[in-house]
Amino acid sequence: MTKPDPFRYFKTSREIIRLAVMLYVRFPLSLRNVEDLLHERGIDVSHEAVRFWWHRFGPMFASEIRKRRIEGLKSSRWRWHLDEMFVKINGEQHYLWRAVDHEGEVLESFVTKTRDKKAALKFLKKAMRKHGSPEVIVTDGLASYGAALKEIGAEHRQETGRWMNNRAENSHLPFRRRERAMLRFRRMRSLQKFASVHASVYNHFNQERSLSTRTNFKLNRAAALAEWRGLGAA
Repeated sequence: MTKPDPFRYFKTSREIIRLAVMLYVRFPLSLRNVEDLLHERGIDVSHEAVRFWWHRFGPMFASEIRKRRIEGLKSSRWRWHLDEMFVKINGEQHYLWRAVDHEGEVLESFVTKTRDKKAALKFLKKAMRKHGSPEVIVTDGLASYGAALKEIGAEHRQETGRWMNNRAENSHLPFRRRERAMLRFRRMRSLQKFASVHASVYNHFNQERSLSTRTNFKLNRAAALAEWRGLGAA
């Protein structure tokens, strides 16, 4: 059965839509910044069009990336780093839980109003349902992690210690920069949606350039861009 074309009925070309979504999600830009950058390239679209495209195609692109990467990420079951970050929504404090593997891949993002055992357990079950069960789980000293891991019989896999969770702490930085550009979030649902899409796009283009030669970095970057341009293909 032929897969339906998601770009059908859109007057704007799929290449421009992919470019607009990538600029908005990948870089700390506002909708109007993306509109201005496209205008510099001779593309006349409004920031509202960019907003519509990101809402329509962002989750679809992220799902496609996630599906491809999960199939090849068997090594992600070795060590996970778990951490939660504070996010304000309409002045009210919420928590964005994130699971990162030993290579910096953001495996899962999950938004809750609390950071108790119930929230930690729900987050862990969601992550393990998608990615399997890791051999080692590195956390900070939050008691909710220990209680949740004990509930699922994985307390022996937990490791805590000073500096051990820097991998997760550093992975928050790109999202924090993105959060400032968006002037924060207004609803839990929009935060959950953007966090999931941002994580997939960040994984796709993150090349760990400090660990590879310039030649390999350029090859990997070109391959990532070529793969992005093929997303949503019929």
